Amino acid sequence: MSLAQCALTQLAAWTDLTEAVPSCGRGRALCSPRGEIVHFHSERQADLHLTARFIRRFEGHLKRSTAVRLVPGSQWMTVRLETGSDIQLLVTLVSLALWAHSAWPVPDAARWPRCNDRYHQGKALSPECLGGG
Repeated sequence: MSLAQCALTQLAAWTDLTEAVPSCGRGRALCSPRGEIVHFHSERQADLHLTARFIRRFEGHLKRSTAVRLVPGSQWMTVRLETGSDIQLLVTLVSLALWAHSAWPVPDAARWPRCNDRYHQGKALSPECLGGG
């Protein structure tokens, strides 16, 4: 079982998350009642919708982690899953993301930000992720 599958299995057991097809159409997603929280696009990484506000708040700490990739202007962050501790980091960040999404009103579906999948593909015109799960 891949690290992404292990993380997906662990997180899918949470009552606040349900498994779904990601809006970008690639991989698997976990959604809260307020929208998409995490996308698993490959066996070794996950995109997490942490929100711009929380990314700014924790940016210094996040940048120090070799498992985290921040994309300027994105409300999503990528977590590389290379070790078991990376899964634990993702689990912690998903918990924070659930809190972040519950603390403020959900934006209109048309304003949901893109996930980072388009950056991983290296193409400017890859599918957009517009949450709303």
